[in-house]
Amino acid sequence: MNTITLNNGVNMPQLGFGVWQVPDDEAERAVGVAIQAGYRSIDTARIYDNEEGVGRAVRESGVRRDDLFVTTKLWNDDHDYDKALRAFDAGAERLGLDVIDLYLIHWPVPSQDRYVEAWKALEKLYADGRVRAIGVSNFTVEALERLLAEAQVVPAVNQIELHPQLGQAELRAVNAKHGIVTEAWSPLGQGKGLLDLPLLAEIGGRHGKSPAQVVLRWHVQLGNVVIPKSVTPARIRENIEVFDFALDQDEMDAITALDSGRRLGPDPATFG
Repeated sequence: MNTITLNNGVNMPQLGFGVWQVPDDEAERAVGVAIQAGYRSIDTARIYDNEEGVGRAVRESGVRRDDLFVTTKLWNDDHDYDKALRAFDAGAERLGLDVIDLYLIHWPVPSQDRYVEAWKALEKLYADGRVRAIGVSNFTVEALERLLAEAQVVPAVNQIELHPQLGQAELRAVNAKHGIVTEAWSPLGQGKGLLDLPLLAEIGGRHGKSPAQVVLRWHVQLGNVVIPKSVTPARIRENIEVFDFALDQDEMDAITALDSGRRLGPDPATFG
């Protein structure tokens, strides 16, 4: 497994396992399968309502806690210094973990304009050693630059919707300029037409890989952290098998050219 070194020196697995929309009991089983398959990074959130199942799977995996990287997130109604601290405590308790590896502000919610206040709480958690790294999710260029103007700690990660049909080149460049790792959610475009494209089947055929593996390899070679989601054991195992081949530049460029600006999730500029 490749790792990415964050801007505070912490190493994060480049390919992790996401559990969005996975019920709590099913999350426990799926995360257990993922850890057995070799995943060492698990991404959850308070709003997913499955932190308890993820925590049980982590604790019962037989893998040393230091070898696992767990991310969870602060929800939109906790953008307040004291509420954010309490929300973190509640999430850590649900996970059954003393230290969280990465804690993110889930959405900026510019309409309520309180994410800077929430960030100060994350900085406190980081200073106290409650989290190994802090970051943001779904932050636009505008929200990120506003936060950076007032932050004491530069976010380690910006987790955003990112797939070949939404390449986010400008935002990735801004992240990179500030030493912020780009992490992709919905990296496979939620399967909505993307994986059926003949181009991906053609490229996969050259390498003996599936279209999903081709897309995940594209992310890896771009330098993104990526968190595919599945509850199917065979697909969970397939998604991690992307470190034994490489795309050439023409293949990378062809996949990048699929970018149409097609957003599948909410617009961060207005969501919340």
